[in-house]
Amino acid sequence: MIDWNAIDTVLLDMDGTLLDLRFDNHFWLHHLPRRYAEIHGHDAEEARARLIARFEAEKGTLNWYCLEYWARELQVDIVALKHEVDHLIAERPFVREFLTGLKARGMRVILITNAHRDSLNLKMARADLTPWFDRTLSAHDFGHPKETQAFWHALHALEGFNPARTLFVDDTPSVLEAAHHYGIAHLLTLLQPDSGSPMRAREDLHYPGIHHFDELLPALHGTQE
Repeated sequence: MIDWNAIDTVLLDMDGTLLDLRFDNHFWLHHLPRRYAEIHGHDAEEARARLIARFEAEKGTLNWYCLEYWARELQVDIVALKHEVDHLIAERPFVREFLTGLKARGMRVILITNAHRDSLNLKMARADLTPWFDRTLSAHDFGHPKETQAFWHALHALEGFNPARTLFVDDTPSVLEAAHHYGIAHLLTLLQPDSGSPMRAREDLHYPGIHHFDELLPALHGTQE
């Protein structure tokens, strides 16, 4: 699937890639709407429908990922509410083995996430993967989400990676499409970003997909027959 001899830099998404997307989906689609309704005295189902519509209206923009934006818009402490369900934050299977294999091969490994820094810090407090990364970056550092070419130009200006020798792993089709348009040569996605949702069919995806990272380990370690 991947020729590791052709790769120098590995860019990795966080939510739905290294971490189970179950936490995020539960928080935004269920926990936040319920707590918002309780805090402001609204009907729970009406509040959920209204909030989901507002989330969809911002989808693909930096606001969609910005905790400060939603705290201001909804008049709730988003970070505090995330702490209420942070026990759901979990690594995907074989993530540490995969990261260890990348470092053993001398790859430059960079975390690039659309998540707000407060969310990134919360998750790394529960599942600290930072020792395996040469750098951890949030799209908020650049002022542009990964769905935009502005993000990729800013990332390249900072890191100077060779797109032809870079692997990018992400679970979001629109983000992968933006990376492809920029020129990232090696792209990989996940078949089941949320362990509580059905697996996506490989034939429905535009890029190669894996279920878990153990599928990459034999070739990464040079033991594949």
